[in-house]
Amino acid sequence: MVSIRTPPGADDNWVDTPSEEFNVTRVHETAVVSPDARLGVNVSIGAFSVIEAGTTLDDDCQIASHVVIKSGTSLGVNCEVAEGAVLGGRPQHLQAGNEVGRVDIGDHNVIREYVTIHRALEPASVTQIGQHNLLMANSHVGHDCDLGDHIIVANNVMIAGHVVVDDCVYIAGAAGIHQFCRIGQYAMVGGQAHVTQDVPPFVMLDGITTKIVGLNQVGLRRSGFSPADLSDLKAAYRVVYREGLTWNETLAKLSKQFPDGPASEFYEFLVSSQRGVVQERRTPRAATVRFPTNRIQRAVDLETRKAG
Repeated sequence: MVSIRTPPGADDNWVDTPSEEFNVTRVHETAVVSPDARLGVNVSIGAFSVIEAGTTLDDDCQIASHVVIKSGTSLGVNCEVAEGAVLGGRPQHLQAGNEVGRVDIGDHNVIREYVTIHRALEPASVTQIGQHNLLMANSHVGHDCDLGDHIIVANNVMIAGHVVVDDCVYIAGAAGIHQFCRIGQYAMVGGQAHVTQDVPPFVMLDGITTKIVGLNQVGLRRSGFSPADLSDLKAAYRVVYREGLTWNETLAKLSKQFPDGPASEFYEFLVSSQRGVVQERRTPRAATVRFPTNRIQRAVDLETRKAG
């Protein structure tokens, strides 16, 4: 980049840093940007933000006020970081040494207010965030996590270290994900869930019981899965959760019955699971008596007359 200058007529609170392409990077005068930070073209850095040495902000990144982007952090093209976010903090681990890893954030991510993302524990390791993700306010991504693409992480979600979140996952508010867990693609994790085992792909997890309650059918339809794919996914789900097979029998049947297509992901996920998978929620088949509303009202009137 060329040296900082203030062009005629510019806002007095901003300094502009022209690049060789003549697109202007705007840095608020109260922001602190290390000369060793690498800024792309058309980058905006708001008031009181801190951009440390050894960071990279690619083209069209928009950094709001009071953001801290710490050493060892890189952002891809067209990322938006809202107020108060801290990216690249040291891992919250008692064995973290003086040298720790990096945070690599891909293109087109939206990181909202007060999000925290921590660097990897080992110098050669990376906390990875893919592309086109939305991390809502106050969510946390721990060290050594690997998040894919098109993921939505809602407010106050806590993702512990070494967690893997596959593509197109939705994690609802205040859910907690235990270390080393994996969330399979297109899964939906309910609010306030406390996930301590792997969540298979394509399923929906109830936040209160932290149990599987079926396929994420609404999400799958919205994502364009064909009726044939949905039928195969339902059949694979039944093999895993409804047929009462042993683990080896389940794997064998999945491998034979679904050699390809989306349903084959069940086998690939289960065979690589290190923590076991979340079980299905089961409800006893209890009979329920439902009285008509007018009958209930007549009973209430009768009790009222007796009391009078």
